[in-house]
Amino acid sequence: MVRLPGTPAATKPRMHKTHHAFLAAIVLLPPASVFAHDIPNDITIHTFLKPEGNRLRLLVRIPMKAMRDVSFPERGPGYLDLGKVDSVLPDAARLWISDNIDLYQGSVLLPKPQVSATRVALESDKSFSTYEQALAHFDSAALTNDTNVVWDQTMFDVLFEYAIRSNQSAFSIRPSFGRLGVRVVTTLRFIPPKGAERAFEFDDDPGLVRLDPSWFQSAGRFAEEGFWHILDGTDHLLFLFCLVIPFRRFRALVPIVTGFTIAHSVTLIASAYDLAPDALWFPPLIETLIAVSILYMALENITGGSTVHRRWMVAFGFGLVHGFGFSFALRQTLQFAGSHLATSLLSFNAGIELGQLLVLAVLIPALELLFRFVVAERMGTIILSAVVAHTAWHWSVDRWERLRQFHFELPVINAAWLASMMRGLIALMILAGLIYAVFALLKRRRIDFVSR
Repeated sequence: MVRLPGTPAATKPRMHKTHHAFLAAIVLLPPASVFAHDIPNDITIHTFLKPEGNRLRLLVRIPMKAMRDVSFPERGPGYLDLGKVDSVLPDAARLWISDNIDLYQGSVLLPKPQVSATRVALESDKSFSTYEQALAHFDSAALTNDTNVVWDQTMFDVLFEYAIRSNQSAFSIRPSFGRLGVRVVTTLRFIPPKGAERAFEFDDDPGLVRLDPSWFQSAGRFAEEGFWHILDGTDHLLFLFCLVIPFRRFRALVPIVTGFTIAHSVTLIASAYDLAPDALWFPPLIETLIAVSILYMALENITGGSTVHRRWMVAFGFGLVHGFGFSFALRQTLQFAGSHLATSLLSFNAGIELGQLLVLAVLIPALELLFRFVVAERMGTIILSAVVAHTAWHWSVDRWERLRQFHFELPVINAAWLASMMRGLIALMILAGLIYAVFALLKRRRIDFVSR
């Protein structure tokens, strides 16, 4: 019965009784049930998702310690009572798992699923290696009280089933497991009716994950990723800032920005297609070189000897390095590209260019106003570049110290090394062709390289 505003509080005595009963229950509960358990530091959740006919199966394995407010029955010196635990598992599955998952068929949110089966497993259990093994695990014999184990050293396995219209639909998932631990990693393997299995791995709450995105969905997502990445990347912004301080006319900036764009596009795409080194020392090496590129550009601005032609070549050379830096940010995101890798790469790169144009649209007028009304151009260039050089110097030193911690070994010459060298040579040939094409284009358009 809904109480309308202004009606008497007829249910007040009943509310008092409920309140007293609740307090009594709290007093009678054992201390372990009253107070929440500590939030675990690292939680890894393994999931499988497979549409079959008119149902969608979701298999989840989660550490039991992530479910902190559930009072699991115990026996003896704190062992989990495996004979009685089955009665609390379905509610725990709904509260801590299914209530934190939204599944969509197309754009329609699916109703909450049915809890079809639950299991308690040991941490050493390997049944979640494949979908078939995980599904068979729910038909196997459950653990009995012959197994002595405490509750927070076990795994909780759940089989959910959703009603769907068709297994050919496009599915999306929005997991919200971030509150289960300080850091939560979720692995998801989606098995479509046709095609290869797709693997995902994301931290905490990744937002809406499209399991089979269309090309325009991938394009939109990756264009947005690229746009925000360039705006969040302090080192890339400082390099761009140093590039344009002495050259603020559109005609002069065209070859400089074009060289930087082409160069980072080449190495970004090459890295995405596994044509870059995969050694552990490579990312810190690139980060160190990026800091060095900013330092070099700032010092060149201070000395004042740069021309448009020289600046174009320097921008191209360092752009190759920055492209690898962009690829590191893209590496974890490519799993959301579906079957549209090329579209996603081009869209990410387009987003970076849009971000650069926005930065230039703000930066160039701001520098013009600064040099016209606040400080002379030469003095302002020296001051701004000196501040950037100071920052880049500290970055270079810090990153070099991290790089020195890696042990470099000579490669073993074998078939894998030769194949890697062949890929590198192919990438160099493509790069040389692009450089030649760019020079030919600039020459044909007769861009006037004039020293400032």
